[in-house]
Amino acid sequence: MRNLNEANLTDAVLARLEHAADARFKEIIESLVRHLHAFVRETQLTEAEWFAGIQFLTATGQKCDDKRQEYILLSDTLGVSMLVDAINHRKPGGATETTVLGPFYVPGSNQLPMWSDVARGLNGVPTYISGRVSDVTGKPIAGATLDVWQTDGEGVYDVQREGASYARGKFVTGADGRYGFRTVKPVSYPIPTDGPVGKMLLRMGRHPYRPAHVHAIVSAPGCETVTTHIFVKGDRYLGSDAVFGVKDSLVVDFGEHAPGPTPDGGKSASPFCTAEYDFRLVRS
Repeated sequence: MRNLNEANLTDAVLARLEHAADARFKEIIESLVRHLHAFVRETQLTEAEWFAGIQFLTATGQKCDDKRQEYILLSDTLGVSMLVDAINHRKPGGATETTVLGPFYVPGSNQLPMWSDVARGLNGVPTYISGRVSDVTGKPIAGATLDVWQTDGEGVYDVQREGASYARGKFVTGADGRYGFRTVKPVSYPIPTDGPVGKMLLRMGRHPYRPAHVHAIVSAPGCETVTTHIFVKGDRYLGSDAVFGVKDSLVVDFGEHAPGPTPDGGKSASPFCTAEYDFRLVRS
């Protein structure tokens, strides 16, 4: 392990893993070392560039707190999150496709009665979202839980506003597998650009926008949980999502309606939107 150089250094580092007890850990670290060393050789990385990389990773960590995960944002914008998702959630035909969780999920939302308004008091176009949860054969699933969250009508999540809590809730399906809730129409928005990831996107020549969407985690006893989005058809960023999360099967028409009767059996004095989406789960 002496007189190491460009030609033999990688093998020397790998040899140090000989006594690693965890086989999977050893496999991952060995691959990481090989690829990282190959990256340095391929790019002929300078000392100044490597230190700049260390500073970037340090700044990314310093931007993380209990309300913001800059590393998830980094993973999302480099397409790593969607690649991990694709590998780990290979679904049969007919099942609802998955997409990224995103950095703004907060566990522990309250369970609400059907057709509750999760966006109560928020500015935006009143919107009614409904549908059914079933298995891939179309059999309704009773007792399925939809955990939903989204931005307000200005494209901001509650955790991005001090002391705010809105646009989140859980709904449980009845015997017919149906669900329904009220919200405001989601809008496209930029991911946070005030940190190192935002600066990275700028240097890449990329925009930071995500197309309008509602997040959903759908779960049921005896079924595989799915983490996904409902995207708004016609959004200008569907083809260039900053985190590569759009799938055609998740794009839904948000129909516009004049004031009048609403899907919850009420009546709206202002124009509103409706969207329908059926979630199909894989039984485990």
